[in-house]
Amino acid sequence: MAKHIDVLLLVNAMMGQLISGVATRIFIVSLPTIAAALNADILSVSWALISYQLAGICLSVVFGRLGDIHGRYPIYGAGFVIMTITSFLCGVAPSVGWLIVFRLVQGIGAAMIASAARVLAMEAMPEGAEGRANGFMTMSFHGGLLLGPPLGGLVIDLLNWRWIFFLLVPFGVAGIVLTAMRARRRRVAPSGRPPAVDYVGATLLVVLTMALTLVVDRRSAEAIGVGQTGVMIVVFALTLAGFLVHERRAVNPVVNLALFRIRMFVFSVLSLLVFAITSSVLTFLLPFYLQDVLHHSPSFIGLLFLSAPVLTISLAALAGLLTDRIGPMIPASIGLSVIMVGFAIGVVLKVDSHWSLPALLLACTGIGQGFFNTPNQTAIIGSVPREYRGFATGLVQMIFGVGSLLGISLGGALLTVMFRHYSGIPDATPSADAPGPFVAAMSTTYAVCLVVMTVALIASLMRGGRRIEAAAMR
Repeated sequence: MAKHIDVLLLVNAMMGQLISGVATRIFIVSLPTIAAALNADILSVSWALISYQLAGICLSVVFGRLGDIHGRYPIYGAGFVIMTITSFLCGVAPSVGWLIVFRLVQGIGAAMIASAARVLAMEAMPEGAEGRANGFMTMSFHGGLLLGPPLGGLVIDLLNWRWIFFLLVPFGVAGIVLTAMRARRRRVAPSGRPPAVDYVGATLLVVLTMALTLVVDRRSAEAIGVGQTGVMIVVFALTLAGFLVHERRAVNPVVNLALFRIRMFVFSVLSLLVFAITSSVLTFLLPFYLQDVLHHSPSFIGLLFLSAPVLTISLAALAGLLTDRIGPMIPASIGLSVIMVGFAIGVVLKVDSHWSLPALLLACTGIGQGFFNTPNQTAIIGSVPREYRGFATGLVQMIFGVGSLLGISLGGALLTVMFRHYSGIPDATPSADAPGPFVAAMSTTYAVCLVVMTVALIASLMRGGRRIEAAAMR
């Protein structure tokens, strides 16, 4: 481990997080414009978003493990090359079909970058500064999320939609140059033959993750003709059984099941999963309340939603410093507690509530994420043996993706059930045209999330250990 900060490597890792955040959000604001320009409907264009997300969810763990085995620089650098080339190809895409294909490959590049960025940042910092390293990563990623939508809107207004992809090319080139410079300085003679890659396990993991995604994301399942949930559940269960049997027998498994005996790792993963599910419910429902019930303009709603990432960015470094000094348990638990306060505010929202209440809810979310993300991710990655840090980083990305899809599915289902209950109409679809039942259903959904969040808080408190130490495999 370095005794001093490796500035070049840290900047390189931050560049990866920044381009990941920008690429994630800059595309969303352009969906209607692209649909019109390519003579496609919004559902067709949405597949360009879905394919990008699916690639990241399914491949992050695999690329993380490949980085553990063969080195992170080849995976990380190749990710930047793919992102750069496909960003240009997306910009010149002649049809929506080609755009979907290019976005899928772009998602593969993004998964390669995400699987290595946080580990590289931790390697760039001195021993005992892993929290600060992850604080920089949180700042960079959320900075990209904050920059993406206004940058995309500005580019579309001044130029055209194709430039939102061309704009990513300089970011990618900068990442390629930084990775090449740092890899040249880092070059060492190979110490021996690397362990064999568990290709069967990697394939099963991709199939398993894809099946899980299609179970929780009904829109994607129906779009590819597997709308029957029972079929995908059976596929998921059989693949899971086969995967577990194979990984127990594999000499060098892609997922070492012994890692799940590490207390800090397991409880940190559980906290992250619950947080990802509940936070996606929040961001999914609140815009409908603000626009359709309180009748605020989209621009005003956009300003309100800026508060969360700004507060997250502002607090990430402090959370990292606290993690290095007192461990992850206290700052992460504080973050979860603040988010729970936000959900409690959501429970008391009314049809005629002042906009300051949802604004306070969003502020609590931003503060909570600022305190939670950095220590929790540091605990997940830092608690496993160093040779499994890429796997742990990829797992973080996969959990965020699956948790987000699961939260949207569960949030929609809960809202529908509660809306039918409060409206008294058995087959009603949730709509703000009936504001009373809609707000009551939304508040009840938030109350359920508040209860579920206690699981994340308990897990956070049970993770144990004031300091994060890499476990030794037995």
